[in-house]
Amino acid sequence: METPATPSATLVHTPASRPGWGIFWMLLTGLCFVAVTATVKMVGTDVPAIQSGFLRYALGLVFLIPMLPSVRRANVDRSLLGIFLGRGAAHALAVSLWFFAMTRIPIADVTALNYLNPVYVILLAVLFLGERLGRYRVAAVVIAFVGTFVIIRPGFREIDLGHVTMLVTAVAMAVSYFLAKLASGRVSAEVVVFYLSLVVPIILAPLAWYVWVPVTWSDVGWLFLCAFFATLGHYMMTLAFRAAPLAVTQPVSFLQLVWATALGVFVFGEPADIYVIAGGGMIIASVSFITWRETALARRHRKEAALAGDGVE
Repeated sequence: METPATPSATLVHTPASRPGWGIFWMLLTGLCFVAVTATVKMVGTDVPAIQSGFLRYALGLVFLIPMLPSVRRANVDRSLLGIFLGRGAAHALAVSLWFFAMTRIPIADVTALNYLNPVYVILLAVLFLGERLGRYRVAAVVIAFVGTFVIIRPGFREIDLGHVTMLVTAVAMAVSYFLAKLASGRVSAEVVVFYLSLVVPIILAPLAWYVWVPVTWSDVGWLFLCAFFATLGHYMMTLAFRAAPLAVTQPVSFLQLVWATALGVFVFGEPADIYVIAGGGMIIASVSFITWRETALARRHRKEAALAGDGVE
């Protein structure tokens, strides 16, 4: 669930690039999201996935209090509110599916499949923003999906329901991050995180009530830590989006696969699967190429526009 995604480099222009801070915030984002993975793994199957997702956000509401001044000052019009509501719905679905997948498949598998998010965001940009799907984009998307097949290996091993769930999770999370990137160019990071953290538990509440089971104080403690690290991670990710271009911050986010694999091996005793690492590497290479090329194209277009402007008398 908590893997930084890469919306198309042309979606939002970063007005003032601060690459050092962008790398710093994205590094902390990855560490926070790995901590989220660890806390969810500790809860395991003790609590239904939907209830876990609800508690993660409900317990995290306390972290929204310091954001209230920024929210009051923000100019949230109807279109922006629609973005927040749409993102909350997509994120609520992704959260529930992600919690379920975490109980079924290794951490490395979950993390590697999550890197499909940027690929789906590119496709969303093509469908809804009219962006062009050229041959390089097509090739990168194909390589990413080949990497997915390497991870899952249909026909060579039994496909767990958790893998299928993660494929749907990646789509829902891509929608969430696509909308987050659009919103981050209009309001502050606090406002983006506040509305996400408010809408998701409202949507999940009736579903959680339907499957509710008693929880232990231990489970509550782990889910509170999950809420803390996830809220902090989303805030830092938004700061990274605002601080530097995606070509700068995206490579840092891929360290999360390394950390997640190490966490699974050394803490939870999960075997290091060479196919998962290889498939994840293919997806990472694909996303890196997309990010680099589109950032280069955006830079070239800005330079051409500036030169054209200078030539006008």
